[in-house]
Amino acid sequence: MSSYDALAASYDGLMADGIYRRRADYLEKLFQKSAIPVRTVLDLACGTGTIACLLAAKGYDVTATDLSEEMLTQGMNKAAALERPPFFLLQSMPKLHLLELVDAVVSTLDSLNYLTREKDIRETFRRVFRYLKPGGSFIFDVNTPYKLRRMDCQLYTDETEDSYCVWRTFFSEKTKICTYQVDLFRLRADGAWERDYEEHRERAWSAEELTVFLTDAGFEKIAITGDLTRHPPKDTEDRWIVRCRKPLKS
Repeated sequence: MSSYDALAASYDGLMADGIYRRRADYLEKLFQKSAIPVRTVLDLACGTGTIACLLAAKGYDVTATDLSEEMLTQGMNKAAALERPPFFLLQSMPKLHLLELVDAVVSTLDSLNYLTREKDIRETFRRVFRYLKPGGSFIFDVNTPYKLRRMDCQLYTDETEDSYCVWRTFFSEKTKICTYQVDLFRLRADGAWERDYEEHRERAWSAEELTVFLTDAGFEKIAITGDLTRHPPKDTEDRWIVRCRKPLKS
């Protein structure tokens, strides 16, 4: 079972603390400082499409990609009431392919950490660069090495009225990968509970690695800040925001 196949239907309820609206507002403020006007946006690894829908509701022309059919189905259901819903595409990040260039690319809630191989994150950055207009912004966030190391041998639980989720986490210093073992229990209509299991893996990428990969892909004006701020990150930061742009002349 691929990542998020079982979690898709319960994801939004379990991730209620994802502060989506604040994140969408933050992205819009950054768009306003872009070197070019931002009208078209790609939401890379969009999950259930919450950010994509919020940006579409703000008037942006949004394309949203994800590798999980189930997550995209949730996104399309969510977008049905919008006047101009996002255009959803089933694609992996390293195989991104768009028909037209976009003004900005965003990726939120640590999607890039799921790229655990250097060749995959490098190829993703190259493809994002290819499909950005000159002067276009690339904005994404990642879980920090500090956070993923701190999650070693931890157990977390999340619950809603009809779901209960147990996360067991293990960090390997050798591979820099944090493995999430996820047991999800969902209440069925007949009153019985159904159990699913998934395993997720996130790579701890250092600020230096991300900067090198982005530079090699062609990006400039690379900046890393704390989450939802424009200030330098603290040593104990759980999430970084990474901003860069494609040169105006490339």
